[in-house]
Amino acid sequence: MPHNAAEILLVSGDAYFQEEAKRIVAAAGGTLRTATDVTGASPGWDSADVVLVGSDVRELPPRRRVPSVLLGKATEGDGLWRLAATLGAERVAVLPEAAAWLAEHLSMSGSPDLGGTVLGIIGGSGGAGATTASIWLAQAAAGHGISTMLIDGDPWGGGLELAVTADDVPGLRWPDFSETRGSIDPTQFRDSLPMAGGFAYLSWPGTREPVHVPDAGAHAAVMDAARRSFELIVVDIGRCGEGLRTFAWDCDRIVLLATPNLKSAVAAAHLLNELPPVDAGLLVRGGGASSVDAPFIAESLGLPLLGIIPELRGVAAGTEAGRLLELGRRKPVIRFADDVLELNGAFQ
Repeated sequence: MPHNAAEILLVSGDAYFQEEAKRIVAAAGGTLRTATDVTGASPGWDSADVVLVGSDVRELPPRRRVPSVLLGKATEGDGLWRLAATLGAERVAVLPEAAAWLAEHLSMSGSPDLGGTVLGIIGGSGGAGATTASIWLAQAAAGHGISTMLIDGDPWGGGLELAVTADDVPGLRWPDFSETRGSIDPTQFRDSLPMAGGFAYLSWPGTREPVHVPDAGAHAAVMDAARRSFELIVVDIGRCGEGLRTFAWDCDRIVLLATPNLKSAVAAAHLLNELPPVDAGLLVRGGGASSVDAPFIAESLGLPLLGIIPELRGVAAGTEAGRLLELGRRKPVIRFADDVLELNGAFQ
């Protein structure tokens, strides 16, 4: 559907960012205004549809909304993500690799519907149950009629598909998108993915083949297609640094998981400092009588407690046998997942 051209504000004195922004905004059909510093940008900051900030900008004007996208260069490394966290940027675009994604993002910014919601799940410590929770939440959302996709965000996790189903389901996996660039047709994207439990999923292969991680351009194309194809995208982020630098920044909200003990709570606190500045909540895995109180953990982390992951016999075996969806049909799991989705406020 036709929509109004987005008004884009670029704040950067870097000539490379200025030239790239002109080219990308023109491709997106938007209008660009450039300010070389925050002083010149302040008058039109809050009226712009999208605020792009170059990595040469180190501080923001007071009492202004956070930047929509931080522009960076591949040579800047991890420092770019630390700057994004400091500035509170909603997204990060590493140029030139993410140019196609940024053009699509800016094109959608003039539309009233910006696509589906991305919900990230990440374990504050190993064994917190992030993969299990991700699968159960995707299953529950699909059961409510929400078009849902589950994404495996950990290339070193052994393949989320092995926990989803024991069947060899046809469909594309992450390596099949390694050469993808630009815009993917939503219908073709949906039809290309394997399905289980009522939801589509994109997994790393559950095989011993070498892992070839898609670059920033392919990642951006896939995430853009997911937003345009589904109402809810659940991402099992994983705890590797790659997931924190990419998938976490794609999320509209993040759910952090912890086990009910002191060591896990401390690990979750450390990880919380590495997450982007988006809405976040806490899930705690159920425990025994000696466990640390879940509300106490949530209060210590400064996060709302979204729910308690039920402890069920057979979860470990079910994960190994691809039977987590069977366990997801049990009443305690259904109640848990429904509560979490309702408390997140977007789907009920």
